[in-house]
Amino acid sequence: MENFREKRMNKEIKIAVAMGGPGSEHDVSMATGQAVLKALLGEGCDAEALEINTSEVIVPEGVELVFNTIHGTFGEDGVLQKQLEAKGVAYTGAGSASSLLAFDKVASKERFIEAGVPTPASETVDCSAGVQMPKMDLPYVVKPPREGSSVGVHIVREEEEARAAIEDAAKYGDEVLVEQFVEGKELTVGIVDGEVFPVVHIAPRSGFYDMSNKYPWMTGEGGTDYYCPAELDEETTQRVQDAALAAHRALGVEVYSRVDVLLDADGNPFVLEANTIPGMTESSLLPKAAKEAGYSFGNLCMKIAEVSLQTPRNV
Repeated sequence: MENFREKRMNKEIKIAVAMGGPGSEHDVSMATGQAVLKALLGEGCDAEALEINTSEVIVPEGVELVFNTIHGTFGEDGVLQKQLEAKGVAYTGAGSASSLLAFDKVASKERFIEAGVPTPASETVDCSAGVQMPKMDLPYVVKPPREGSSVGVHIVREEEEARAAIEDAAKYGDEVLVEQFVEGKELTVGIVDGEVFPVVHIAPRSGFYDMSNKYPWMTGEGGTDYYCPAELDEETTQRVQDAALAAHRALGVEVYSRVDVLLDADGNPFVLEANTIPGMTESSLLPKAAKEAGYSFGNLCMKIAEVSLQTPRNV
């Protein structure tokens, strides 16, 4: 395909920003989508909103690129990508196979282990026949393997908290992932077209980085402070960035991702997951890191679009 910037200047490429989706992160996705749409229009693109509320994408006539901002189910698990591949329509971000792999925390953890990526010890609990308790010693973290934005995630420190945590996570599927709890700093690392951005330190004002702390504008409570670049020495920063890039590559993620990492008291990084559709408002974590690396929000959106158009797909 021709150079995107050249086509953009001639206003030849029509972009639809897919937002919303049928999953639990609909409202967050709408915020991301509107921010990306505003940025693309500000860069002179021919862009329009494509709000999705079902598990089917209907691409408006003339659209040559779908900028995917649907977090979680449908948008981040490979389903939307497969539909667009079948229609022969280009889209931003990771392909259908790598999206599915990264979205599944159990499968991605297996890939991390195979590739030697540092990640917390874990156990998968099968709750298909009813709630089962893990064998792992406390404290641990309970999470549904195929949800995002900390949906259904619980830190369990006391035995009496365990059953309720497993029951809640099991609402989202038969499998529940139980991970060793790593006490330390919550960090995240953005990667775009192989470029590793500065590390962001996520410091929740209370508890952990759950929905209320991520999106206080939605819940009316909580809050988080962010530090970019994170206050780490050069050697530790490099270890964290290397672990994030290794995770990104182990999953075969195309174009971009944001990798979440825990750093323990001894300076050891532990990769939790790679987000293939990270938040993309101007105050989101990937844009914060991109700004520190010299990209405006508009530049970042354009970079993702351009690289995506140059990425081979099954279309």
